[in-house]
Parts: sequence; C-alpha cells; structure tokens
Amino acid sequence: MKLKNKVALITGGSIGLGKATAILFAKEGAKVVITGRTEKTLKKTVEEAKKEGLQIDYIVSDVAKEEDCKEAVDYMIEKYGKIDILFNNAGVLYTGTTHETPTDIWDKTFAVNARGTYLMSRYTIPHMLKQGKGCIINNSSVLGLKAVPGVAAYNATKGAVTQLTRSMALEYSSKGIRVNAICPGTIVTPMVEGLFEQFGDRKAAEELFKSFHPIGRLGRPEEIAHAVLFLCDDNVEFMTGTMLSVDGGWIAR
Repeated sequence: MKLKNKVALITGGSIGLGKATAILFAKEGAKVVITGRTEKTLKKTVEEAKKEGLQIDYIVSDVAKEEDCKEAVDYMIEKYGKIDILFNNAGVLYTGTTHETPTDIWDKTFAVNARGTYLMSRYTIPHMLKQGKGCIINNSSVLGLKAVPGVAAYNATKGAVTQLTRSMALEYSSKGIRVNAICPGTIVTPMVEGLFEQFGDRKAAEELFKSFHPIGRLGRPEEIAHAVLFLCDDNVEFMTGTMLSVDGGWIAR
C-alpha cells in the first residue's frame, strides 16, 4: 500500500498506460480519478476495477480545453480536498514528416500532448503549493529524448514535455513539489496499435518498432505503470527533474 491516503489524478486514464496505472494506484491504496474524452471507455475501466474490488472515479474531460482542465482540478479539490499526484498521461500520435503534416494535426498534437500537460499542471500546482507537497509525472517518450522520422509533430511535442518537466522541477523543487517524466519505448496500447495501422503494413511496422528495442520486444502497459509508481514513492523524494527511460534499451544505443 505505497499510496495509502494519497489522491491521484490521471489524464487519459481509461485505456493503455493510464488505465494500467490507475488500476495499480488503486491497488496501492490511492483514491484515483481518471479523465478522458469518452465516457464509455471511462465507465468500462471503472467497472473493470470494481470487479477487482477496487474503486476508481472518473471525469469526462478534454485536456485540450482549458475550462475542462480547471473543472477537473476543481472537482478533485471539492471532493477530496487535495491532489497528491498528477499523472499527465493523455496523448495523441499521428504519422507524417514535417512538410506532410497538416496544420490542424500539428495543432491538435500540441494541444493535447504539450498544452494539455501545461494546463493540467497550471491548475494543479497552486493546490500543491498550499499543501507544501506534491508529485507530478509527465508522460514524455523515448522520442522526447531522441527522434525517429515520420512522426514530426509527436517528436516535437514530447521534446516540449521533456523541457517543461525540467523547468517545472527547477521552479518547484524548493517548495515540496517533485516533477519527473516517464519516457516509455514502444508499448502495446491502442495508440500504438493505431500507429501501426497508419503505416499500411501493420506487421512490418510492428517488426520495425521491435527492432528499435535491444530487448527484442515491445513493452507492456503494466511495466510503465510500475515505473510511474516508483516515481511517486516517497522513498525517492530526492528524485526530481528526471527523465526515466523504460524503453527496452532503446535510448542506450
């Protein structure tokens, strides 16, 4: 019960990494609230958790909309009185080189991946400052540390998340708020499945991405969830401003 009496807010919490993290956090004793744009998938995750004897709350919320971000944080404070952990997990991924990426796709990718991380943090941090303590984890990527061709907007947004994480860590390190980022490799999630489909030859795309990882396989959402849990552990309070790579050895190359 590493998170007993903690209150955690997870964006994009109904599928993939967010869902795995929400369930793990609940198992570890946290009061967990997940957000997402689709109520159907949010409810499904809540029901799955309930079957395991776990309780997860949800809010329909779009991190690309400032008012939604503010309302999500307000809901947390009104219901739970605090936010101990914010996991900025919501993200989108589209293929395209720089000149082939439509402006609306570029803007949408930044609105969710970078601006959404900023907005959720902006509205959460004042409450953490009042508490004198808090933990924020941003979902960056191995592609926030290095680039691959064909996903220009995603590369750019994850680079922005990496630098925002460092900035936040420096700004609030003396005020009891730790800010770190998780940098996953290619993980088997609906977003990655969608990426493979965009390549046309799904099998070839999967084999290509497997080849990036010296460990020889793709990652599992649960593996990332446990890494996020590690970043939230009070026993590692000396850790802030870190980009934690969980990528099957990709970044080591």
